[in-house]
Amino acid sequence: MFIQPDPVGPGQESVWDYPRPPRVEAIKDRLRVVHAGATVAETTAGFRVLETSHPPVYYFPPRDCDLNVLTMVGGSSFCEFKGGARYFDLKVPGHEVVSQVAWSYPQTTDGFRPIAGYLAFYAGKLDACWVGDDLATPQPGNFYGGWITPQIVGPFKGIPGSMGW
Repeated sequence: MFIQPDPVGPGQESVWDYPRPPRVEAIKDRLRVVHAGATVAETTAGFRVLETSHPPVYYFPPRDCDLNVLTMVGGSSFCEFKGGARYFDLKVPGHEVVSQVAWSYPQTTDGFRPIAGYLAFYAGKLDACWVGDDLATPQPGNFYGGWITPQIVGPFKGIPGSMGW
């Protein structure tokens, strides 16, 4: 199946230039997660994971997450590249629980050691996720956790018809 990548403008990246297997990169941009008026996570020491056809997934050091509102819950999944994931619920006082809003790989495969124990967040379950000054939109679909900013072009895994990509 041939996929026609979207045109890339100045300062943009195509997800079709990202590698498979994925790559981990340190990122200096300020990353921020906000829900129900609370800053749930904020860092300038994050990482992003880049994988062909996916917008970047951003990972936050646990020290930069409000672990008072995040609780590890049952359930797990497995990534062929990163290993076994654990999930977290979010409970901002006075607001409903947001189920499985974040995940982490407590122990990773060799190539992903920098993100071991770091948390990633589903943008679609939160009020706002930021990369620098850009408000991110969630990767399409209900499974993937990438964040789309104006610097990232697709098409993106998760849109209808992308199951076989």
